[in-house]
Amino acid sequence: ITSPVAFDILPLKLHPFSQSTPTGLDCVGWKRRISAPVITDGALDKPALTDDVGSEEDLYEDFRGSNHRYGHPGGGGEQLAINELISDGSVVYAEALWDHVTMDDQELGFKAGDVIEVMDATNKEWWWGRILDSEGWFPASFVRLRVNQDEPMEDYPLKVEGGKEDDSRRFGMGQTTKDQMRTNVINEIISTERDYIKHLKDICEGYIKQCRKRADMFTEEQLKTIFGNIEDIYRCQKKFVKALEKKFNKDHPHLSEVGSCFLEYQTEFQIYSEYCNNHPNACMELSRLTKVNKYVYFFEACRLLQKMIDISLDGFLLTPVQKICKYPLQLAELLKYTNPQHRDFKDVEAALNAMKNVARLINERKRRLENIDKIAQWQSSIEDWEGEDVLVRSSELIYSGELAKISHPQAKSQQRMFFLFDHQLVCCKKDLLRRDILYYKSRINMDDMEILDVEDGKDKDFNISVKNAFKLHCRDTEEIHLFCAKKPEQKQRWLKAFENERRQVQLDQETGFSITEVQKKQAMLNASKQHHAGKPKAVTRPYYDFLMRQKHPTLPTTLPQQQVFMLAEPKRKPSNFWQNISRLTPFRK
Repeated sequence: ITSPVAFDILPLKLHPFSQSTPTGLDCVGWKRRISAPVITDGALDKPALTDDVGSEEDLYEDFRGSNHRYGHPGGGGEQLAINELISDGSVVYAEALWDHVTMDDQELGFKAGDVIEVMDATNKEWWWGRILDSEGWFPASFVRLRVNQDEPMEDYPLKVEGGKEDDSRRFGMGQTTKDQMRTNVINEIISTERDYIKHLKDICEGYIKQCRKRADMFTEEQLKTIFGNIEDIYRCQKKFVKALEKKFNKDHPHLSEVGSCFLEYQTEFQIYSEYCNNHPNACMELSRLTKVNKYVYFFEACRLLQKMIDISLDGFLLTPVQKICKYPLQLAELLKYTNPQHRDFKDVEAALNAMKNVARLINERKRRLENIDKIAQWQSSIEDWEGEDVLVRSSELIYSGELAKISHPQAKSQQRMFFLFDHQLVCCKKDLLRRDILYYKSRINMDDMEILDVEDGKDKDFNISVKNAFKLHCRDTEEIHLFCAKKPEQKQRWLKAFENERRQVQLDQETGFSITEVQKKQAMLNASKQHHAGKPKAVTRPYYDFLMRQKHPTLPTTLPQQQVFMLAEPKRKPSNFWQNISRLTPFRK
């Protein structure tokens, strides 16, 4: 691609992402399956493409005139297939990938893992569904279509008198109902992995390679922001799908043993953490660029030259986030239809727990990254700050509260506010007149400290009587800090917080968690801008408007209350950052 399109054209609609994978309906056992045309492997041959299809302008005009949409007849192959099934009288089920929390009585609320009956899928972004007696609109992107659509809500196998399983229902040569259901799940796993690999290949070759040719439009830093480490993910997934193929029994899919593949790659899957953490930045950067027409035309030309389906780049870039969410759901369904006597049972069971842990780790890292902005904003509100930024060594507020600090040599008591972060304890003083203003006083390196519980009574080191006290003792310098809480329960909370701080530091070392210098600098820069602009020190909610910006006028006008980014299993714990410092008034100005 040599130049942006230069002719006048109606603005393109940036379609939100499809609900599952943008390559078609990845479900086995349905009456029909719609997928995008498969493109053979191989790098793009730029001169040949230009000679065959003509200029970007010609290609784009041909596209507009033909009304063609790759893999999505009528703009949404999945919707056509689903509505065809519904009109035929079939019951279509979907499983929730994420929580959908809503206060709108026209919307259907649910939790991750809930099964929803899809009653109308004519709209691309919002579907109408039912759970028990409740009906309403819900975002199509929050669910995945169920693999075994013909399966009743009751679990197989059926029970007969005497409590024994009835395996009399058989499919094919000696296959029980449960075997057929396992075949469906295995086929879905293999099929979606193949489609996903093609999808990643299209992004890397259709977008990234073309963007790198246009140094006048994109810097390397911009490309890193937009695409993250998706090329690393592509390389990892290619190895993973090869491992799956080796374990896939083509003649008898239900006998396939794929659990060991997930166990083998559980560590490699942690690279998704970096991608998921960067994804909000990618969306914001794309939102900024697509306000300029030449970038809209450029990205659309990339999609057309690669013969990708009619979804905008932000939709394509969401699928790695969705993919890592789907693994626990797929493995849970696979375990459900795997007999305990099956050779794959223990590996699938272990793989399910492993992928849940991967999702838990990604959720935790995302929560921690969200906290660094809050920590930077907190520091910007402190007067007379000295020394290095908190983020140089810390990324988590463990606990905060007011304590009396006893200092040598006069054993003078001073009331101070303390903030316990990983690796350090920050001491601040309240303004005498403006109690909502804090002044920086000092900090203590927690890596050198041991915690000593002090009994009520006279302390021999300070020669004073103390109550609800504890000490921080420096092992290297023998320096001792004495603190007193107002109540016994406050003292116990501080002692527990110190234990949590050491546990957090150890966990970070084990998992390799760290904040990049770029992320630290960006957080401090954002906080500084907000501080000088006089804006309230609060983090705005993420990018709902970017993800869900187009809706049918008759559909709900409010945005989903839950972040799309929330991973499915396990649910992310809410951050307790603001609760920990809710007693401080600077954040309520």
